[in-house]
Amino acid sequence: MYELISAALRLASPLALTALGGVVSERSGIIALHLEGVMLTGAFVAAAAAKATGNAIIGLFFGAIAGGMIGLLHAFLTQRLKTPHMLSGVGINLAALGMTTFALRQSSDLYESAPQIAPVVIVLLAALGAILVSFALSRTTVGLRLKSCGENPGAARSAGIPVARLRYEASFFSGILAGTGGAALSLVGLGAFTENMTAGRGYIALAAVIFGKWSPIGAVGAACLFGLGDALQVTMQTLGWATILPPDLLTLLPYAITLIALTLFRGGVAPHALGIIDGDDS
Repeated sequence: MYELISAALRLASPLALTALGGVVSERSGIIALHLEGVMLTGAFVAAAAAKATGNAIIGLFFGAIAGGMIGLLHAFLTQRLKTPHMLSGVGINLAALGMTTFALRQSSDLYESAPQIAPVVIVLLAALGAILVSFALSRTTVGLRLKSCGENPGAARSAGIPVARLRYEASFFSGILAGTGGAALSLVGLGAFTENMTAGRGYIALAAVIFGKWSPIGAVGAACLFGLGDALQVTMQTLGWATILPPDLLTLLPYAITLIALTLFRGGVAPHALGIIDGDDS
């Protein structure tokens, strides 16, 4: 049981960090469909930086910053160019997959082991992130202003709140969190980047945001549930269940849990201005 819980926490931590980023982004009014691309970019840059410098912490830092840059790109596309949020998110995800795959095939070094980070570090980062994001959104002026941008940007702007600037800042911080989650995938355990290594985890993180009712603690709790499903399928394969059930069927377990959770448990009310293109934000 201890091994199962330990594995669940290790596998849930990248999802939790990414889900926290999704909460911040969506609370500001920007749909976080780009999380898959942010995670993938963070994982690639982190592995490359760690391999180049020989330092996993530096790799983690650059992975987080790369995620923040993708977050800013998403904000620019949706807020400045008025691109539909869904279109921007899908475009970023596809671009990240194509670019990281191409770059990986041009550099065989990333297949080799890079310096690694202890899983407990990522678990602690996820726990600390949940506390800080929850406190910031509910107990600080910046957090309350940020939520007002996602609920009623027109009223927020009338009150003198810089809606566009706050959304850019929220998207950047969201990208940092999700980029850190992606970096954890390549720097914990494996120590290398593999093609499409996120394998849909960005979408699972977005599902955790919805399942957690756009609450930081709720999103982290949902991420832990999905992480438990991932750990369970690994444990079942280790115990020999792969001889009874097809291995591919066991691999689908965390994704099946995601679908069942979203089907059976309705999320809360999304921010009212989520995904709405605001013509005054430029």
